[in-house]
Amino acid sequence: MTDAAWLRSMRTLSGDAPAFDPAQAPADPVVLFRDWLAEAVARGVAEPHAMTLATVDPDGLPDSRTLILKDFGDTGWSFAGHRRSAKGIQLAAHPVAALSFWWQPLVRAVRVRGSVQEASAEESAADLAARSPAARAGITAGDWVLWRVVPERIEFWQGAQDRDHLRLVYRRGEHGWIRAVERAENGSEEKEMR
Repeated sequence: MTDAAWLRSMRTLSGDAPAFDPAQAPADPVVLFRDWLAEAVARGVAEPHAMTLATVDPDGLPDSRTLILKDFGDTGWSFAGHRRSAKGIQLAAHPVAALSFWWQPLVRAVRVRGSVQEASAEESAADLAARSPAARAGITAGDWVLWRVVPERIEFWQGAQDRDHLRLVYRRGEHGWIRAVERAENGSEEKEMR
């Protein structure tokens, strides 16, 4: 069996997607994210706050790694690390990023894209202080940074066995969030919601 055939033989979308009606989704994507995250926690999803952070390196190549979400809200989705790490260097050169959450048992994913802002020195110091003593060892003052992705686009994706996947996309508009339902698999239907 070839690798391609082997990969195609694997089961996909094996989770149990909860009911979701995008017409009933809140106007604020932070509220929906909190609801989806809480449902993932309630259903026992392992490490539901784990996410993939994608950045751009100085040569313009994408890079990614898995991190833990530190906080989220109106100011953005937060993560932390060493200023001199690869992600710190990349964010200094290109302060944009994307986050991806995958909650397989719920057949749900969330993608967050936007600019990246560094939190205040006090917020970064507080985040470092919240780590265990062993995790703080060797980190010099000012080397630990709390960053926030300030989203321009947030996509809530729910998979379907029939591949008619649902995408509820929030885009930042001039007067707040604009919501649109996208069904890309069966054509490019897009329905804007206010």
